[in-house]
Amino acid sequence: MDSDQKATVEMMKDSYGLDHVLLREPRGASARVYLFGGQVTSWKNERQEELLFMSSKALFKPPKAIRGGIPICFPQFGNSGSLEQHGFARNKFWTIDNNPPPLPANDYHNKAIVDLILKSNDDDLKSWPYCFELRLRVALAPGGDLTLISRIRNIDSNEVRIEGLETLDYLDNLQDKERFTEQSDAITFESEVDRVYLSTPTKIAILDHEKKRTFVLRKDGLPDAVVWNPWEKKAKAIVDFGDDEYKHMLCVDGAAIEKPITLRPGEEWKGRIELSAVASSYCSGQLDPQRVLEG
Repeated sequence: MDSDQKATVEMMKDSYGLDHVLLREPRGASARVYLFGGQVTSWKNERQEELLFMSSKALFKPPKAIRGGIPICFPQFGNSGSLEQHGFARNKFWTIDNNPPPLPANDYHNKAIVDLILKSNDDDLKSWPYCFELRLRVALAPGGDLTLISRIRNIDSNEVRIEGLETLDYLDNLQDKERFTEQSDAITFESEVDRVYLSTPTKIAILDHEKKRTFVLRKDGLPDAVVWNPWEKKAKAIVDFGDDEYKHMLCVDGAAIEKPITLRPGEEWKGRIELSAVASSYCSGQLDPQRVLEG
């Protein structure tokens, strides 16, 4: 084998006009990846022996899925969900990912690599209401080993988390104010939330990953904290609330609920909330006021 030979990646069209990528490594092994379905339809060793099954009756006619090879089943397998068999990813046209995750330096050595991406669109959201990016890396190594790496990212606009309330007790208004203890490292949102967290710290952080910013809520005289998001079903039932506005809001507020404040004649109570917004992430370790003072 010529030591100067390198792995190659070539964009091609088949007889049906469908785009695909041909990966070749120096010893002669190859793999063929279709942009339709992000599907590997061929994997040959250096002797040009085909290693994958493809039906002789496979139809290369979108949106019909290609029969054989390595299909990408997303977001469900088989009929385990409410979508069509094996989900919709195998029936969609993917695109070349021009901004793929970085590769370790040693992964570049004589490998033929293609990165594909599939993003949710309005049609997808009608049947599966989650915004996503699905990335697929197909790599052919010297000697013919084939590797597929999938990465799925939730890019919903409500990609928000709250830090500072972990391990605390809360009253769940969706379950008759029953008392629970927060088990998560941080609070995230995948459904309706209506809670009162008890005896909370003076600082709470709301991390907005999409916009790379963090809101810091500082409070005095307000021992509890309300956390609320109506989510999809309740948002549609609220007259003065947009159907999709739950994706763009989150209620976090200081409160005094568990122990109501009683004032005798002439007494006064004062509560204080201060909000600030800082760039990037907010270190959860800094939520301890004592640590901030010590720092």
